[in-house]
Amino acid sequence: MPAHYDYLTFTLERGSFPKFTAHIRDVAAPAVAKAGGELLGLFQGQLGFSSNETVVLLRWPERGRDHLREIDQAPHVVSQHPEMLTPTVRPADEAHPRKGGIIVHRWFTVGADDVADFVALSNRAWEKFEGSYDTEIFGLFTAERTAEDVRQGAGRLLLLTYYASHGVWEASRDQTRDPEGLFVKRHAITRATIGRSSLLVLPA
Repeated sequence: MPAHYDYLTFTLERGSFPKFTAHIRDVAAPAVAKAGGELLGLFQGQLGFSSNETVVLLRWPERGRDHLREIDQAPHVVSQHPEMLTPTVRPADEAHPRKGGIIVHRWFTVGADDVADFVALSNRAWEKFEGSYDTEIFGLFTAERTAEDVRQGAGRLLLLTYYASHGVWEASRDQTRDPEGLFVKRHAITRATIGRSSLLVLPA
């Protein structure tokens, strides 16, 4: 059974990111570990994130865990938006996001019947992509479908990718625009997509 991932987006009180980070490091991460989970990342937003947004990524050996008060009652939080994720071809259960550089969070919306094709095209495209740039795909996940997703016949996926810098990200766009490339074929079945960059703050 694949691991289960929680992708938690927090809106924080102004100027509280250092205190929130300390709470996640010193209180929440040990509580998650005690419950059998793992803190994979605390991400500080860069391009595309609001200045008071941050993301916490947790990994659990199975679904159905109880919420932890150390996460749900973290200080200086205005709101929290959870997404429950299931890994596809990546990451492996022991994988961790690469440190340094930036991590780009890219959400895709596709037709529910196109999810498998989207994953297959991505997996084929990554071999050339990672060999051409200083980049590394951490994971491609499917998000638990909402009632709105069901009404729209949609599936949502999250791609987390390491780039050495924003410059590397920009250079890598050349491959995604190749009219004969796999990324263009993937784009053809994509209804909508949005990407945002971040720094991996924790684990340090």
